Amino acid sequence: MSTATLNNVSTTIDAKRELSAYRKKKQSISVVGLGYVGLPLALELAKKFKVIGFDISAPRVEMMRNQQDPSEELEAAAFEGKDITFTADPQELGGASFHIVAVPTPVDESRTPNLKPLLGASRSVGKVLKKGDIVVFESTVYPGCTEEDCVPILEAESGLTFGEDFTVGYSPERINPGDKEHTVDKILKIVSGSDPETLQIVAGIYGDIITAGIYEAASIKVAEAAKVIENSQRDVNISFVNELSIIFRRMGIDTQDVLEAAGTKWNFLPFRPGLVGGHCISVDPYYLLHKSVKMGYDPLVIASGRRINDRMPAFIAKELVQALLKENKNPKQSKVLVLGVTFKENVADIRNSKVVDVVRELMDFGVNVQLYDPYASPNEIAHEYKLAMIEEIGQQYDAVVVAVAHQEFRSFTLDKFRELSKDRLLLFDLKGLYDRNQLQEGETIWRL
Repeated sequence: MSTATLNNVSTTIDAKRELSAYRKKKQSISVVGLGYVGLPLALELAKKFKVIGFDISAPRVEMMRNQQDPSEELEAAAFEGKDITFTADPQELGGASFHIVAVPTPVDESRTPNLKPLLGASRSVGKVLKKGDIVVFESTVYPGCTEEDCVPILEAESGLTFGEDFTVGYSPERINPGDKEHTVDKILKIVSGSDPETLQIVAGIYGDIITAGIYEAASIKVAEAAKVIENSQRDVNISFVNELSIIFRRMGIDTQDVLEAAGTKWNFLPFRPGLVGGHCISVDPYYLLHKSVKMGYDPLVIASGRRINDRMPAFIAKELVQALLKENKNPKQSKVLVLGVTFKENVADIRNSKVVDVVRELMDFGVNVQLYDPYASPNEIAHEYKLAMIEEIGQQYDAVVVAVAHQEFRSFTLDKFRELSKDRLLLFDLKGLYDRNQLQEGETIWRL
């Protein structure tokens, strides 16, 4: 949509629904939820608009007021020169007329979508909603959630009528934590609206900050579905190579060698086996599964992929225990070092870390596990997972597991691991970082 088209908003629209009202800062934009998605978006918007940044955590809000990112993704300079007010008071959201909801959408212990944060945010916005307001959701959900779950709450809390007094949109987040190249402004943005007028305004506001371009989805449900299948597709593809890893190990074939050979074909997809954790790829498929089952269809491929990926921590732990036994070592008397616990390299985020599952599986075998990660917070690890971390690496171990490809670990040599080993080197290289051609007689590098 061109800038000229965006500026041709009907003069019959209420003044606060005109793009010029936001561009001239006569109207404000709120961002609800200032995590790894909401905060970068709020700061980017605050370059051109007047923004209210809301988070339910007062300590996190205080950090942001002091130019600190609680997620440790942004530097202090990212806060400078921005027209933004941080608050933990939901009443202050009433000062905005365009609301963006970017709260987490996790799953519970039974892997059922947990919409409590999203529905809670909808209540907070609903309590201050005014005629003419627009609410845009960015949280990953199943198709239909915005209109079927969130809109009724907005109506109930505000006493307003959807479509007459307020409208909604959906624009899925595509933030990639730890990626300094593909920042929020450089990622193509999907937008949608409950009516053409709303879509025009949503596209205009996002279009003012997204240099990569805007894609207008056919409907809100289409935009919701597009987001949830992005990560579901990756999950299924990774599950395929994870299953290959299990099969090829029984055949005595190195999976990485096979993938490198197959990768010489121009259209072979370069997926690699590994642990699938975090708050996206390992979570989003459950939203699609949940909605599919409610609609009367049991999805076989998606469910199978999830089962395979969820079983990988147990598979790795069992392989490690068997490797210890081959070295004539009693697992209950063995000490293993696990390097890395965050869900991906070079980030501090520990949510839904599958490394933790590997650690717990090893502990169930009686293995003494020591955990080290230069990015993770020891307090968060202790609070979230009831696990302790060592402050520095120094002891000798029966085996070492490199679970996350942090830059610090990439710089390690096999001599470094030999220094850490009690006897012969036994290295579980889950990320395929190290050269097996440098192995000495009797040494082992195990990889997926």
